[in-house]
Amino acid sequence: MFTKILIANRGEIACRVASTARRLGIKTVAVYSDADAGSKHVASCDEAVHLGPAAAKESYLVMEKILAAAKATGAQAIHPGYGFLSENEDFAEACVKAGITFIGPPASAISAMGLKSEAKSRMEKAKVPLVPGYHGADQSPALLQKEADRIGYPVLIKASAGGGGKGMRAVEKSEDFAAALESCKREAINAFGDDAVLIEKYLTRPRHIEVQVFADRHGECVYLFERDCSVQRRHQKVLEEAPAPGMSPARRAAMGEAAVAAAKAVGYEGAGTVEFISEGEQFYFMEMNTRLQVEHPVTEAITGLDLVEWQLRVAAGEKLPKKQSELTIKGHSLEARVYAENPEKGFLPAIGTLAHLRFPEHQSFVNSAVRVDSGVRPGDAITPFYDPMIAKLIVWGEDRQQALARMSEALGHTQIVGLSTNVGFLKRLVESKAFSSADLDTGLIAKNHAELFPETSRVPDAVLALAAAAVLAREDRLAGSDPWSSRTGWRVNQTFVRGLRLGAHEVQIAYGRAGSLFNGTRLTVSNDGVDYQLMLGEQPVRGTVVFEGETLNVFHAGFVTQLGLFDPIAHAGEDDSHGGKLVAPMPGKIVALLAKSGVSVKKGTALLVMEAMKMEHTITAPSDGTVSEYLFTAGDQVGEGAELLKFAPA
Repeated sequence: MFTKILIANRGEIACRVASTARRLGIKTVAVYSDADAGSKHVASCDEAVHLGPAAAKESYLVMEKILAAAKATGAQAIHPGYGFLSENEDFAEACVKAGITFIGPPASAISAMGLKSEAKSRMEKAKVPLVPGYHGADQSPALLQKEADRIGYPVLIKASAGGGGKGMRAVEKSEDFAAALESCKREAINAFGDDAVLIEKYLTRPRHIEVQVFADRHGECVYLFERDCSVQRRHQKVLEEAPAPGMSPARRAAMGEAAVAAAKAVGYEGAGTVEFISEGEQFYFMEMNTRLQVEHPVTEAITGLDLVEWQLRVAAGEKLPKKQSELTIKGHSLEARVYAENPEKGFLPAIGTLAHLRFPEHQSFVNSAVRVDSGVRPGDAITPFYDPMIAKLIVWGEDRQQALARMSEALGHTQIVGLSTNVGFLKRLVESKAFSSADLDTGLIAKNHAELFPETSRVPDAVLALAAAAVLAREDRLAGSDPWSSRTGWRVNQTFVRGLRLGAHEVQIAYGRAGSLFNGTRLTVSNDGVDYQLMLGEQPVRGTVVFEGETLNVFHAGFVTQLGLFDPIAHAGEDDSHGGKLVAPMPGKIVALLAKSGVSVKKGTALLVMEAMKMEHTITAPSDGTVSEYLFTAGDQVGEGAELLKFAPA
C-alpha cells in the first residue's frame, strides 16, 4: 500500500479522499490555487502545494505543476478525484512516465471511453445495447442534419468529448437543429477543446440508470449494483438513489453483466460507472465515466463498502476485496446535491460568502444514517472559478420510505445564508408526489413545475413572530446597558405598541403589564442570538433567524423565508423601474450578440449569449421592442448586474 498520495483536486472530493487515506494511515498532499489558500481541503491534508492563480487552466489543470508537486513531496500516487484531470488520458500517461501511480484506469481505457462515438463502436462489438443514433467522424452540419432527420425527432445532440450536460441539446423539430448544433459546438469547444458531436434518438420518458463497476489488474471485474439518476435539470443530476426503484433481480443482473462487458471491452481497471438510458424494460448504453462519480456515496451506503479504499487497493496492485457472489444490497440510500444556485431563475449559479452554514447532525463515513460530504466551512466563499456545489447530503434507510423521511428531515435542518441555494427546492422535490411515488424519468422537474415552484403564499404568523422577535432582540443587544435605548417596551402605567414592516407584512408588538402581544396574541420569547423558542398563544414555535444586512432569513418548519426589514425613510425616493435595462444575472463572459441594434424583435427573441461556470445562458427580449444599443462585445467579461444592452419596449 502507498504511504503518501497527492490529491489532484479540491473541495468535497479532496476532503473525501483524504478521510479514507487518514483512516488507512496514508499521508496526503493537497494542491491549491490562490482562491483556495484557506480552504477546507488544504486543512484536511498533511501537506499542501500552491499551484497558481484561481483560474483552473492556470492551476488545477496544469499537469506539469501537479507532477512537480508529487515529486517534490515524495508522493507515490496521485488521486485525481472527479472533474479536472480525472479523465485526461495524457495526464494518466504522464503519471506513468514520471514513475507515479495514477489512481484510476489506464490511459488506453480513458481514451477508448473518452470519445463517445468511439465508445459506442466498441460497445456495439461487445454486444452492449445502444440507442439508435449517429456516431461517425463526418461532422459537416449538412450530414448531421441529414442524420438527425433520418433518426427522427426528437433527437439529442451531445458533445462527443463531453459530460456534465455541457454541449448537449434536445431538438424537437428539424428547423431548430442548425441553431442548436451551432450552440452545442461552441459550448463543447470552450469546455473540452473539441467540438465533435454525436446524434441520438431522444427518448420521451427515459430513466437514467448507471451501474458501478470495479476491475483489478488481475482480470477480475464486478458490478456494485445500480443508481437511479433520473432527476436532472439541464442534463445535470440533482438527486440520486440506490438501488433503482422497481428494478427486478433479472434486469439488475442483465444491466450489471452488460456494464462488466463494457469495462472488460476496454481493459478497465479501478472504479468506473457505465451509464444507461432506460425506457420500459429496454436499456441502452450511453457512456462510461472513467472515474469515481459524485454520487458514489449511495453505493457505499447500500453495500457498506468504502469505494475510495477499493481504488487505493486496486491501484496498489491488490486484488478486488470481494467477488460478485459476496456483494449484496442492504436498505436504500439517497443523495441530494446542495448547490449555490437559484432554482426560481432557471438554476442560475450563485456566488457569495457562506455567512451562516449549518448541517444536520451527521457522521461522514460509509455506514451512517445521515452523512454530509462538504468542502466548505462557515465564512468560506463560493467563487465563479469552480463548480458551485456546497455539499452532498446522503441518507440511508431500511427501505426507500425511511430514506425519504430522513432526507426530508436532513434538508430541513440545512441552513445556508449568504447566497441563493437549492435547499428549499430539494425539500419540495423529495416530498413531491412524483418522486416519493418513484414515478421517475428525466423530465420529472419540468412536468411537475407547478408543485416544485409554487406561487408565493402567505407568510405564516409563526415566521413573522420569529422575525419580529429577532428584530427586537437585535435592537436590545445594540442598545446594551442604556435603558433609554431599549426596545423591550417597558413603560410606566401604559401599553407601548411597536409597528414593524417585514417584507409585505405589517405586524404589531404590544407591551403591557401582563406581557407582550404579537398581533393581539400572547407572545413569550427566549433566544441565544440566532435560535429562538417562542410561545405564540398556546402554540410553541422554534426557529433560527439570521440577519443579512436588512434581510432576515427565518428558518422554520424545514424551510427558509426571507423578509426585508423596511425603513421608509431609508428607502424614500427609490424607484423599482429598470428603465428598459437588461442586466447580467451573474458574472460571466459575453459569447455572442444575436440581434442587430435598431432592429425590432418579438418577446422571447434571443438577444445575447453569456457563458458562466462553463454553461451557456441566453438573454431574451422581455417584451416586443427594439434593441437600441449593445454595451459589450463578444469576449468581454461582465459582472453580476452589469447592464448588457439598451432595450426600448414597443
